[in-house]
Amino acid sequence: MDCCVCTTMPLILRPPRNTICGACYEGARNMINMMNNLQSDEKAKAITNTNTSQLSKQNTTKTIDDCIRWCSELIDMFNQQKEELAYLSGFVVAFKEQIHTDIFVNPGINGSPIPAHKFVLATRSEIFKNMLECDDCKSSPNNTITIPDLNHEELESLLEFLYSGTLPTQTLEKHVYTLSRAADKYIIPHLLKHCERHLLSSLNISNALETLDVADSCSNHNLKETTLNFLVKNFEHVVSSTKFEAFVHRSPHLTVQLVTRAFANGAK
Repeated sequence: MDCCVCTTMPLILRPPRNTICGACYEGARNMINMMNNLQSDEKAKAITNTNTSQLSKQNTTKTIDDCIRWCSELIDMFNQQKEELAYLSGFVVAFKEQIHTDIFVNPGINGSPIPAHKFVLATRSEIFKNMLECDDCKSSPNNTITIPDLNHEELESLLEFLYSGTLPTQTLEKHVYTLSRAADKYIIPHLLKHCERHLLSSLNISNALETLDVADSCSNHNLKETTLNFLVKNFEHVVSSTKFEAFVHRSPHLTVQLVTRAFANGAK
């Protein structure tokens, strides 16, 4: 039954239909509870205290008007962040158009060097910073460094992420395993987290073994545990796949962990 909230013509309603129905009441309570839960979180409080003034003082009693005002302020914060991201995108333009580049980054496998900026490399990775400060780099006549783990296309994707903080989905899907290992080796936490989110969202039977390999090599406990649990649930399909035999030879220690957990959970 509709009520004075969910009907399209609230003015024609008479008692008891001019009251609020159960569904609308529960919806309103859920909205208020959601706002209270988010505001009680320390991270949400920090964001609120930094970006908004009206939400700094949390009332014990909330209304739907408070929820609407809170959502409006969050939308303003989101739009402000979009503007800031658009402003920072100038770094990507400098990379793609090679504006005032001051170093060449060589891929490990045959490929042309990629012009870049020292300050971006140094601020995004402590390892790159150390590489740029070492005597070999300073004495290099061509002002170059080499990233031996990556080919030209992979290196270009890595540099694009360092400048922009994100990558197109198609690029990430193609290079996610290589970029995960590079992020771990060169200590780029934001890229590592970016890759982890993609791997978790795209986890399936066909890629789970490769994902487990990457999670183990990068010491990513959350990704490894999630992938192991997924493999255990789909153990019969995994062991019958063509990739499993290669996985056994490539990663015997992970095979032992997987099989042990599978049998412990009663899998055949």
